[in-house]
Amino acid sequence: MSLPKIQPFGWRRFILERVEDESGVSGAGVVAEGMLFTNGKAVLSWLTVPTSVAVYNSIEDVKQIHGHDGKTKVVFLDDQRQ
Repeated sequence: MSLPKIQPFGWRRFILERVEDESGVSGAGVVAEGMLFTNGKAVLSWLTVPTSVAVYNSIEDVKQIHGHDGKTKVVFLDDQRQ
């Protein structure tokens, strides 16, 4: 029995751009870079010191956790693949 296969290459690169740093920890500007994978998972690599990498179930989770009511934006660097 073979497992179902997800169509590959739906991944997209993105950055987190912080317009306002309300916590005073990471600063403004580009604070993280990330990848959205075909299966919907998102990975963030923080550019702050110390650095860290985190995995999220979806890009919506990233926005909910790190969006700070629009003060941080997800900016995709790749076109949406069809």
